[in-house]
Order: sequence, then structure tokens, then C-alpha cells
Amino acid sequence: MLSINEIKRRLPEEFIEELYDNYSPVTVDKILQGMTDERYVTLRVNTLKYDIQSLMRYFKDRNIKFERVPWYDDALIIKNAKEKDIQKFDIYDKGYIYFQSLSSMIPPLVLLPAPGDRVLDMTAAPGSKTTQMACLMKNEGYILANELDKIRCERLKYNVQMQDSKIIEVINGRGERLGDLYEGSFDKVLLDTPCSGEGRFIVTSPLTYRGWSLKTVNDLVKMQKKLFASAVKSLKTGGTLVYSTCTINRKENEFILDWALKNFNLELVDIDIKIKDSINGYNEDLEETINKSMKILPSKTMEGFFVSKLVKRGN
Repeated sequence: MLSINEIKRRLPEEFIEELYDNYSPVTVDKILQGMTDERYVTLRVNTLKYDIQSLMRYFKDRNIKFERVPWYDDALIIKNAKEKDIQKFDIYDKGYIYFQSLSSMIPPLVLLPAPGDRVLDMTAAPGSKTTQMACLMKNEGYILANELDKIRCERLKYNVQMQDSKIIEVINGRGERLGDLYEGSFDKVLLDTPCSGEGRFIVTSPLTYRGWSLKTVNDLVKMQKKLFASAVKSLKTGGTLVYSTCTINRKENEFILDWALKNFNLELVDIDIKIKDSINGYNEDLEETINKSMKILPSKTMEGFFVSKLVKRGN
């Protein structure tokens, strides 16, 4: 186990300074410790093709050790195998399972699309959350999945097909334009926005943080606001918007929410899911309700993540 001082030495200096600006020293230590090790493999069963009981029997027969996830019946934490090991099984080739970070599974569960809903996934590739929502909707309704990058869009199409998600339409376009194209069209919108990815940092893997800089964070904030405005415009009155990121700084999370609540007719609402390694959004000098958002701290099982749930009010 690396010491806290060694972790600080390896990570970008400005990132460490930002952590201390955002959190107490005790929480900073917890975050840094959560970035020291490679995380367990986690996955969910594709309920459009398979079920969790059959999957658990399958793994037990092959001596794959796992743990259930207390807040999601369809997810497992794999304790003694890597992705490459499980990819050799036929359940992978058949699309019965989907490798996905536990933190990544939370936004769709918070949005909770129901069968028959019209849903927009604004930045959808590679399709983890998109296909998860199709499962939650039992392949009934409609999901518009947008992705800007053409190569990632092709990956999204492939995963949608593999998972047998028949209600998903994939498009390749700019998310900030969707509000004008689909004004007031969706019951629910998922904006899991591109971000600086701080929640995915692994100290022993420099590739996870080599591209990080404060300039990148500030540039991303500008884009995130444009996407947020587009998401609100595409949403029906009374509809639900989930805004999430895989980063942990306030600029891309709490500050974005504060800006949105002051510029749009939105209400931030409670998140019902209880996650062990999570804290409330930090609302000092911001809108009082910011603490209804959830920030997940990185750990052996979870990536760092931010999740918030908003409802669009009438004029």
C-alpha cells in the first residue's frame, strides 16, 4: 500500500491542491487511498436475455467468487477473476452480461425510466447506461442515444445490438443542439456529461490522470453548461433530468448545479438510493438544496462519481 505522501507525489500537484480546496483533510486522505488500487471487476446481468439467479449459478459452477450489490439486485462484484477471464465464457459472447462500473449503474437507477417512457441519453457511448435503461424499461418505450464521436458511436451501436436493446435509436450529433431539435419531447433525460474523469484515477496507472489539467476542467465546464441547457430544453414540463459525472471537483458538479438552478425553472430532488461510500453535495455559498446531490468517493469497488436528480417545473 502506497503512503499518502507517495500518492500525492505521483498525482498532479494542482489536482491535490484542488482536493484540499474542495474537501476536509480527512476526506482527502480517503479519496487518495481509494485511488491506490485497481478496482474489482463489476458487471450487471442483461435482463433482456438472462436473469441474476441463472448468472449466479453459472459463476458458482465455475468457481467464480462474487458478492451481491445491496442496492442493485442485477449487479455483481467479482472477487477472483479479471474481465479477460470472464470474456472467455459464452455468457459474454451472447450478451448476457455487461461489464460496468458500479458507480456508472447509479444514474439510470436514479432516473428510473419506466416501460413506455421517452428517454434521451445525451452523451451515450459506449452504451453502458443506455442499455441498462433499456433493461429497466423492459424494452418498452423509446430511447434516443446520442454520441458526438463517430468511432465511439459505432461502439455504441455494437453494444446496443449485442444487448438486444430494441427500443434504442442511435444518432451521431452534437448534444448541445438536441434541445432545439427535440424541444419538450422527453419524459426523462440522462446527461452523464463528458468530464475530467478524476473519479477514475488510479495512482499506479499514469494514463488515467496524465491528461488532467485545470485548463481542461475549465474548458469542460463551458461545454457542460451548453449540454445542460440543451437537456433542459428537450425535457417535458414535469420531466426528470439526471446530471452525473465521473469526476469529483466542485466546478463540474456543485457549481454546475448552482448555475442551473439559478438559470432554469428546476427543482433539485432527493436521491433514494443509499450508497456506503458517498457524501452529500457541498453547498456552502451555493443554493441550499445542493446537498441533495450525491458524491461517491473512490474505493476498491467504486469509481468516484457525482449524481443529481432534477425536475423541470412549469412556468
